[in-house]
Amino acid sequence: MKHYLPIVTPNPTRTERGVHAASTCGGQIPLNFTSDSLARPGMRTELRAPSPTAAGQPSSWVRIWVCLIFCLAPRVQAADETPPPPGIAGAGAILNRLEEREFGKLANGMAVKQFTLRNAKGMTVKVITYGAIITEIQAPDRNGQMTNVVLGADSIEPYTRNFSAAAVLGRVANRIAGAKFTIDGVEHKVTANSGPNHIHGGRKGFASVVWQAKPLPASDKTAAVRLTYLSVDGEEGYPGNLTATVTYSLNDNNELRLDYTATTDKPTPVNLSNHAYFNLAGGGEATNHELWLAADQYTLADAQLIPTGELAPVKGTPLDFTTPTIIGARMDQLKPRPIYDHNFVINSGGKSLALAARVRDPQSGRIMEVRTTQPGVQLYTGRQGRFCLETQHFPDSVNHLNFPSTIVRPGEKFESATVFTFSAN
Repeated sequence: MKHYLPIVTPNPTRTERGVHAASTCGGQIPLNFTSDSLARPGMRTELRAPSPTAAGQPSSWVRIWVCLIFCLAPRVQAADETPPPPGIAGAGAILNRLEEREFGKLANGMAVKQFTLRNAKGMTVKVITYGAIITEIQAPDRNGQMTNVVLGADSIEPYTRNFSAAAVLGRVANRIAGAKFTIDGVEHKVTANSGPNHIHGGRKGFASVVWQAKPLPASDKTAAVRLTYLSVDGEEGYPGNLTATVTYSLNDNNELRLDYTATTDKPTPVNLSNHAYFNLAGGGEATNHELWLAADQYTLADAQLIPTGELAPVKGTPLDFTTPTIIGARMDQLKPRPIYDHNFVINSGGKSLALAARVRDPQSGRIMEVRTTQPGVQLYTGRQGRFCLETQHFPDSVNHLNFPSTIVRPGEKFESATVFTFSAN
């Protein structure tokens, strides 16, 4: 297991700091102070004069100042930090913000790595190189207790058997009607894996391939890892060699940020998203969660969930979450199936990083806010006990000129960001 940027966790006790100082200097210095007095501005450090030393021996005052410089300084810095919250190891422990380990092997022998990101508040996020999947998000409730709030598995095998996972979807998340599109007069046919239509990048897409990982230099407040995948020309029928990246970063504000990029050598559609299944209680039913969406409109769709091209108001429909509403309160009004599988048009229009959704679990008090630069978000409740909020361009955008474009051309760079912020009340 590899460790990156070990950091001393906050605040050893006063007694521990004093003992550390004395023992580090051999216990020979007659000190009558605590390092708390050094760590707090405006407080006077009291040093009592030592007894005379033997001839030829260094002055005790010299020993004191040497100890202050070389022994106490690191402890004073630690004393300025906040006490460790629940979930963080005790005094003097090391916070490894980023760890790497082998998660398992595929049938062909290829190794899959897992990266663990941690912050100073005890939150943990785990990501694997297979599908760039988030396997775990430990988030605090109102009492500071941590629970995994995303559907995941502890080994690689379930993920290779179509386990519902928080994977990156691409090249194009969601649906493409008729599994075809035209760019610059040239028709391209992609894999039809949802009846006659294409969904989530095809039979493998980006969710069932191994990405290359690069741990990024950690700061004193953030840990991050970048995953890269080269989708070759013709893969699943898409034109062009596409280099896609997703960077997962976790900071001390309990913000999990996903930054996507993509470049290509031929014009191609790109719509990257993550299909995380959330339950803020960690288990049980999720339709009792309270949801707010910054969306006054949604994309009308046919029976196969292919958009008609029309944007419709949510007001007066079961899709109106412009005021906080229990997710399951009106699901029985949805036809033909009593589930949400709808794309909402975010009011910000995808022009900047903006608040798109807020979800609250009344049982635990956990809150998740979703900010994104994308113009849409798909609410999905088709898996019992879970919900998805997939930030995205609209489904079938490549076949609708009135939708925000998903076409990326050589020399251009696709960029988007989504931030999941966790708190509790």
